Amino acid sequence: MEEIKTPEGGTLIPIPIDTEVKQAYIDYSMSVIVSRALPDVRDGLKPVHRRILYAMEERGLRNNGPTRKCAKIVGDVLGSYHPHGDASVYDALVRLGQDFSLRYPVITPQGNFGTIAGDPAAAYRYTEAKMAKLAEEMTVDIGKDTVNFIPNFDETTQEPTVLPAKFPFLLANGSSGIAVGMATNMPPHNLKEIAAAVTAYIDNPEIEVDELCRYIKGPDFPTGGIIFGKAGIKKAYKTGRGKIIVRGKFTIETLKNGKESIVFTEVPYGINTKVLCERIAELARNKAIDGIAGINDESSDRVGMRIVVDLKRGAITKIVLNQLFTKTALQSNFGVINLALVKGRPQILNLKDLVKYFVEHRDEVVTRRTKYDLAKALARAHILEALIIAINNIDEVIKLIRSSRDTEDAKNALMQRFSFDDVQAQAIVDMQLKRLTHLQIDELKKEIAELEALIAHLRDLLEHHEKILELIKTETNEIAEKYGDDRKTDIVADEVEDINVEDMIKEEDVVILISKLGYIKRVPAVLYKQQGRGGKGSASANLVENDYINQLFIASTHDYLMFITNEGRAYWIKVHEIPEAARTSRGSHIKSLLAVSANEEITTIVALKDFEENTYLFMTTANGIVKKTPVTDFSNAKTRGIISIKLDDGDKLVSSILTTGSDEIMFVTRRGQALRVSETDIRQMGRASRGVRGIRLRDGDELTGAVRIENDKSILVMTEKGYGKRIDFDQFLSHGRGTGGQRIFGNTEARGEIIGTLAAAETDEIVCMTSQGKTLRVLASAINKQGTNASGVSILKIEDPDYLIGIDRVAQNNEKDK
Repeated sequence: MEEIKTPEGGTLIPIPIDTEVKQAYIDYSMSVIVSRALPDVRDGLKPVHRRILYAMEERGLRNNGPTRKCAKIVGDVLGSYHPHGDASVYDALVRLGQDFSLRYPVITPQGNFGTIAGDPAAAYRYTEAKMAKLAEEMTVDIGKDTVNFIPNFDETTQEPTVLPAKFPFLLANGSSGIAVGMATNMPPHNLKEIAAAVTAYIDNPEIEVDELCRYIKGPDFPTGGIIFGKAGIKKAYKTGRGKIIVRGKFTIETLKNGKESIVFTEVPYGINTKVLCERIAELARNKAIDGIAGINDESSDRVGMRIVVDLKRGAITKIVLNQLFTKTALQSNFGVINLALVKGRPQILNLKDLVKYFVEHRDEVVTRRTKYDLAKALARAHILEALIIAINNIDEVIKLIRSSRDTEDAKNALMQRFSFDDVQAQAIVDMQLKRLTHLQIDELKKEIAELEALIAHLRDLLEHHEKILELIKTETNEIAEKYGDDRKTDIVADEVEDINVEDMIKEEDVVILISKLGYIKRVPAVLYKQQGRGGKGSASANLVENDYINQLFIASTHDYLMFITNEGRAYWIKVHEIPEAARTSRGSHIKSLLAVSANEEITTIVALKDFEENTYLFMTTANGIVKKTPVTDFSNAKTRGIISIKLDDGDKLVSSILTTGSDEIMFVTRRGQALRVSETDIRQMGRASRGVRGIRLRDGDELTGAVRIENDKSILVMTEKGYGKRIDFDQFLSHGRGTGGQRIFGNTEARGEIIGTLAAAETDEIVCMTSQGKTLRVLASAINKQGTNASGVSILKIEDPDYLIGIDRVAQNNEKDK
């Protein structure tokens, strides 16, 4: 683009807006990355923290002095170094003094600095602070040219680019921050372990991360807790990224009334205990966690952390604990991202890098400090030599000074007479008369001897780099000895197992109800009271207008529940994943649980313990087509669904049962025909196949379902008008596949078409469900056994326009593992 001349004589340079925005965003991003969000790997501090500590050092707010109002500290930092708002400075100052935020706080607070429960700090006009002794270790030697200084934002003073940091702040306290396009989340560690690792690295710079892990066992959080497994720790230490599983620490207390309480004395790092307690209370209130009678936070300065979860009488502690760890922050993942600034550039660092850069920083600081001390010692020795000569020739010196016109003339005379340089001559001129005694000569000679020894030591350090490294080891170990403590966070070597949901869910039978419009829920089977034959049943769902219950199923909460739709697709979820609801509630929509398309309807459901070998899914369609497929073919169906059967146009799936591959099967039609066949006559097929003819249907008839024949049971059939009966299996002879079978129910025209069939033992309980949500639970033994042509007895009184839509059997406890 061409430049444009303005009437005022200036020049406008046109720039495309996308170019300008891009450059402005890059500038902003780099500012956030370098000047706000990420710590420097050398001292472990972000600019705001560094400026706070330096400002307090400059104002003399050291540990042995009084505290000062935080408003004053914040004002000093804002006015001289950090013009980014008082809130950011005060928040950073508060965090530096919180013992639940920093493993080793560097600020000594006075007043309310907030709590782990999320209570904020008091306003800065009320609180006071000063440097902790550890903070002084961060700034020690800063006046000895150990670090570089740069002008502050308005160039009225200087500020350090980094602190000398004898204390390994980054490793000990970690860091967290979100920049633009990147974030850091570094865990804290134990100071004694850090010192041991620093010593090991200095002794062997080629040391591997695995070796360093022998010294630094893992993160050591200020809030304690238990780390499960070392795999996440090792990955984080080797790559700079990893996931560490942390659980709260607890004890079990038994009350006088026999009830138990779970008392959490430590929680994962960064957890707000108030939010945690509210979450536990909500889960208990909503029955998402059974067995909790109450939750109280009894924490105080006197007793420490104490979060008490009271259990109901008879509650299983292990189950409640597993639920708490799964559904609350009492088990949390600490995502490690060891991102820090290395020479002004963000870099992901492993454990060795963190130790190495700390040692390199201390190497530079100690070297610069040594050079500074050496220069000071040489300068002092140089002056002392002149002072001794002057005192030994004091009469002549006094005569020369008295005869001089001014100070400059006196200096020149001394330089000419005694070969002093300008610095020495100036020292002689400035010398006080009280230092002209013989005693002063002895002190000067003693001081120069000490200086000569110091100079020799400092030169030896500079000439032998390994001695500087030894000094770094010594100073780091002294810091650890002075401020170190025992680990707060325990490490369990075994990886935490993926929490077994079955451990958390009480195993019980539940009734699964699905309505025509797709609402699904599970209700404990015990909520349905047993009634006598011929009862009216009880309400099971408040349905929306034009909706009705059209599927009923009973399963254990530990089962897999496979749904097969009218389009022949199979989906599965665990029974406990279906939301539990009240007996009269509508439930949740099936599409919130499964990826069912708009045109699909759930037509059949089957429960299974596992996807085992030699177990088959036996499917039947309304047109009499049957098919068996190994259940292992469906193990990856989950909620997205896979093809289970290829259906003919106009056909639909009506039932699915589990078989062994060598069972006998009974097919039952809506108009009362039944056919007993051997499963071996039906070959195994893949998921995408159509199947074969199972029974020959008469005009207008449909297959209503299939039942696996069991010797100790009889077949139960029920009609849509509530009539039913039981018939012994031995009344039916085995026939070939594809034949018409024999009569199983008489007078379906008057008593309704057969809507449900199953195999039932004498002790089984049967649940019947109508389209309007009426439910009846009845013992199978209360239903009469009749012959094949009999027309049954009234089981459930049904009033028009209601009708029976399904039946199922409540499994007995001794059948759970079948």
